Amino acid sequence: MTTPAQTESTAGTAPSTIVLTDVAAEKVKALIEQEGRDDLRLRVAVQPGGCSGLRYQLFFDERSLDGDVVNDFGGVEVVVDRMSAPYLAGAKIDFADRIDAQGFTIDNPNAQNSCACGDSFH
Repeated sequence: MTTPAQTESTAGTAPSTIVLTDVAAEKVKALIEQEGRDDLRLRVAVQPGGCSGLRYQLFFDERSLDGDVVNDFGGVEVVVDRMSAPYLAGAKIDFADRIDAQGFTIDNPNAQNSCACGDSFH
């Protein structure tokens, strides 16, 4: 039999939320400032599609949906809907600004397989 305290301590050992790096948070903040709005948050979702079965979606959103998981990273709110949250637990969003790559990247420990472009996973 498991006591509630044991359940809580076990659940706390695995990452349960998405992580936004400082570099990515600064980029998101700059993009929101360019939009000239203060009501936008970065929404990260998983949708069916892509060459591997599921694809990531990152977009600015002002909506609040029932069951949203919201995390704050230096003033930048990242929102994940309740259906996408299990697929994104422990995933890290970074921003690359190099000569060979520019854009947001997602390192997802839940992805069993991913495509070469990094936009979809299984």
